[in-house]
Amino acid sequence: MSISEQEHQRRQSLEDIIQLGLNPYPSEIFVINSSSEEIKNNFDEKKSNFNEVTIAGRLMSRRIMGSASFAEIQDSKGRIQIYVRRDDICPSEDKTLYNTLFKKKLDLGDIIGIEGYVFLTKMGEITIHVTDLKILSKSIRPLPVVKEVTDDKGDKTTYDAFSNKELRYRRRYVDLIVNPESKDIFIKRSKIINEIRNILNENNYLEVETPILQPIYGGASARPFKTYHNSLDIPLFLRIANELYLKRLIVGGFDGVFEFGKDFRNEGMSRFHNPEFTQCEFYVAYKDYLWMMDFVEGMFNRIILKINDSSTIICSGNKINFKTPWKRYTMYGVIKKFTGIDVSTMDVKELIKVCKKFTIKVDKSMGKGKIIDEIFGVKCEPNLIQPTFITDYPIEMSPLAKKHRSEEGLVERFELICNGKEICNAFSELNDPLDQRKRFEYQVKLGNLGDDEAMVLDEDYLTALEYGMPPTAGIGIGIDRLTMILTNSDSIQDVLFFPQMKPENN
Repeated sequence: MSISEQEHQRRQSLEDIIQLGLNPYPSEIFVINSSSEEIKNNFDEKKSNFNEVTIAGRLMSRRIMGSASFAEIQDSKGRIQIYVRRDDICPSEDKTLYNTLFKKKLDLGDIIGIEGYVFLTKMGEITIHVTDLKILSKSIRPLPVVKEVTDDKGDKTTYDAFSNKELRYRRRYVDLIVNPESKDIFIKRSKIINEIRNILNENNYLEVETPILQPIYGGASARPFKTYHNSLDIPLFLRIANELYLKRLIVGGFDGVFEFGKDFRNEGMSRFHNPEFTQCEFYVAYKDYLWMMDFVEGMFNRIILKINDSSTIICSGNKINFKTPWKRYTMYGVIKKFTGIDVSTMDVKELIKVCKKFTIKVDKSMGKGKIIDEIFGVKCEPNLIQPTFITDYPIEMSPLAKKHRSEEGLVERFELICNGKEICNAFSELNDPLDQRKRFEYQVKLGNLGDDEAMVLDEDYLTALEYGMPPTAGIGIGIDRLTMILTNSDSIQDVLFFPQMKPENN
């Protein structure tokens, strides 16, 4: 039977239910006093508790046996078996509710509300004996159902009509219904965000909101999305980072600020990149990048223990241990470790030769910083599986970071790399307005050479710095990538409810 035929039958069932005088989409509140999880965790046959249960959920399976049936309903916490007997839910004169509604007109996926009491079957399964049943929402599109086929040898093959990942991303609402592991990922994601928020709140940092639509984009090297404001008659950009506005608040006198926010970058897509993504950025006055490394170690260990009850996790087949202290390499040091080449004194021409040796693609728009970043990305980053700090970047790579206190040509910056990918990026923030202007001007030159990810000059931000910003440590944490690691997810699309997708061909 094709899907369209099933839908036709369900629509006919909908009409029949209405003809029975029942509303398949009632407006009244249905009061729930229990969940499947609560009942399964706390039912005690000896105590005879849960004698008056009201619960609601989707009908996920059904086994009709004449005047009685077993079924399963699924609420937000899981599944539980129910037992429905005709004589319990129907008046003695009218058996319509059971014979017509439950046996013939209800379909898998319909949402029902039930009242009843909990008992233990002869097979030892916790079950709700239904004393009243109400339809709350009729499903007119069938759910995909997992099917098992057993061959002649007794081997089972599972066919899941909703295992196609692209379709699961497009119809996340169905994925969440039929694939419990998907829901678990997003529950963990929420716990990760909440734990970060708890830690920052405990340190008395202020959660704030900064503009998403900005007249000048900044805070990162990326190509923005552009839009237009009709009333103001000006172009605007979706933010690529929160950084410059958060540091304005440090100038304004806050000692610590943070924001969980969506950022948008008009770049390529991959299993590690989505055009909109979530970052937590926070900035703390009178601190530096060394303090921030220690803070991040402690924060991540607390999050991981909260989520997984252990400092060790498995991700992409790798056993990753977050026990501190983590390894630390300088940018030049890690490149030398994995290539055998010291690039610290090389100019652009010499760096291009290194790239040719390793068949790393570069183009004429790339300055020294971008070329070094490409070498690091190709030759080093994939090898950094355990959590590792990469520190002390070349100044050309970091227009917003403070010059290194002892190493000429470097800045005080670190990235945390884990499972071969960057999770967070942090600086001792540049607070010298004159130096910042020179850095912006260099970025403008790169932009004129064709680098469409070069930063633009932000006069208002420079004005803010001229009023004086205290020494500050700042960081951006990629929530999506952190969630990927802590949920053993292969793609960023697995940890986004609604990832950006190419339109379907209708």
